[in-house]
Amino acid sequence: MDLDNVSPGQEGILEVEVTTALTTNRMGRAGADVLSTPHLLGLMENASIEATDAHLPEGYTTVGYAVDGLRHIAPTSVGGRVTVRSVLTEVDRNRLTYEVEAHEGDKQIGRCVHKRAIIPTG
Repeated sequence: MDLDNVSPGQEGILEVEVTTALTTNRMGRAGADVLSTPHLLGLMENASIEATDAHLPEGYTTVGYAVDGLRHIAPTSVGGRVTVRSVLTEVDRNRLTYEVEAHEGDKQIGRCVHKRAIIPTG
């Protein structure tokens, strides 16, 4: 497997408007819907996929196998715009490590270290 096109520094950026489908409402009050942690994690994973999957050799993809230090720091309401940036920081054989941050404007709302493995699709 040739990984010459996969290197630290590659990044993926997603920009998403929070909709009701991405929220949870633990208060049960109208207007208390906020971005859920599972959906935040999904956005982080998708930004990581965006960072490297297009650079993989044909016939390969990545699968997630770890999320370390996930912190969902601040709420984001419906209509808020979230930007998730994932940067590939390490390539160890078929294992990839990413530093991921999520922001709403200038406010950091989440962060984690995400790990993915390169596997054949066939």
